[in-house]
Amino acid sequence: MVKNILIFVFIVLGMIVILNFSDHNFKRAVDACIAGSQKLSESKITDLDEARKFCEEQIRKKRAN
Repeated sequence: MVKNILIFVFIVLGMIVILNFSDHNFKRAVDACIAGSQKLSESKITDLDEARKFCEEQIRKKRAN
């Protein structure tokens, strides 16, 4: 009985850690996208919010496929 409860608790904690880590990776990917687009673009991106929205959309599209 106690063994089953411990297994359940470890599974739940593992899921929480994985979900938080996934969000962290998404944020890092967006930051890298913004930095890369500024380096590659001939005209520097002046509106960072617009660039962030664009990068988030592109990353979500690639995640869905």
